[in-house]
This record gives sequence, C-alpha cells and structure tokens, in this order.
Amino acid sequence: MDRNRPLVMTESSVRSERRGAVQIVWLNRPAKRNALNTKLLQELDGAMWAADNDTDVRALILTGAGPAFCSGADLSESPDGDPTAASRRAEQLASILGLARRLTKPVVSVVCGAALGAGASLAISGDLMVVGDDLVLGYPEVQRSRVPSAVIATVQRQLDLKRAFELITLGRMLNASEALEFGLATRVATPEAALSAGLAIATMWAELDQDVLVTTKRLFYDMAERTS
Repeated sequence: MDRNRPLVMTESSVRSERRGAVQIVWLNRPAKRNALNTKLLQELDGAMWAADNDTDVRALILTGAGPAFCSGADLSESPDGDPTAASRRAEQLASILGLARRLTKPVVSVVCGAALGAGASLAISGDLMVVGDDLVLGYPEVQRSRVPSAVIATVQRQLDLKRAFELITLGRMLNASEALEFGLATRVATPEAALSAGLAIATMWAELDQDVLVTTKRLFYDMAERTS
C-alpha cells in the first residue's frame, strides 16, 4: 500500500530527505509502529537540529514511515539494569516533545494512522499539523493504568483544560475531523495526499523572508508563554 511514506527498513531509526529547501524527517521504525525508543529519540533530536542549523533548509516536515505515525513510547525497551535509564528516557522524551518550539524554523507534522500517547504529543507539537483521514489520535495511558506524565504539558498547550483533561483521563480517540474541530489539525487529506499537503505548506514557508519568519516564530511562542 503506497501511502507516500516509504517502508524502508534501515539501521537508522530516523530518515531524512531534502525536497528543495524543505527537510523531511521520517520516524523510521515501521515494524514497531515508530515507537519511541532511546535510539530513535537521539537520532530524531540530531536530525531536527541538523536541519535547523542547515542554511539551505528553510522549513521542516516531521512524519512517520509506514501505516502509523507513532504508537508512543516503546515500553519493550529494557533499562538494562540501570536504575537511572527510565528517568533519562523520560527527560529525553520531554525534550523532544518541546523541540519544535525551540527550533528557529517552522515545522509541519504530517500524521497518518495512529498517533498515540507520546506519539500524539509529538504529532501536535509541530507548528502546524496535516492529518490523513485515517487518523486515530489519543492518550490511552490512564486507561492502561499508567500516569502520562511526559505528555500532559504538550496537550495543555494545545487545548483548553477541560478538553485536555477529557483526552488524558477518558482515553477518547480523535478522528481526523475531530482533530480539525479541536484546532489540532490544520488540514485533512487522504493518506496518499497528506505528505504533498504538508509539503505545500512547508514550501510556502520556504519562500518567505527567512529573517522575518524566524523572528515571527520566536515572538509568537514568547508571547504565548507570557499570556498562558
């Protein structure tokens, strides 16, 4: 099934591709539904910062290889007897979920299929989000008797508190039209067309005065923090 998202299996958990002045960064663990393990988080951090520091890149796309965007944290990853490993991964995850705001260049998330838990927060952390009409986005942690500590702040930034509390505590799963209604999604497309829709947005960003765009993004989030 060609969803315009390659099912390439490589040793890298993240794959990058340049389209003009746009850098596309793929979560690349399709066999694991792009679950977030330590290796992926490290490679994703490196790939996003490398793109942000590349003067030839003017905008970024974050998306996932395969039928799911991201199923959340990889709970199968072993701490290998290291009592500090879990806390380090939690810090690493929290940093990744706030990364798009810290980058100077704008990021559009292209999200098809499942985006769950930390994967949902990664999806909505982009400056804009294009979703496939097959989207399933939500937070099942509490329903599975887990405290979703890493994702709460991201959801609170994006939604009013009552809607955020509903998603977090009741495990409600949003489809594409509901994500658009909630203001999380910017565009809805078929899974086959979602990447092209995201690329159209990123290309428009790339054609703008970059000094103005970078300053506007920084000011936008600075003001949001002051008024929140």
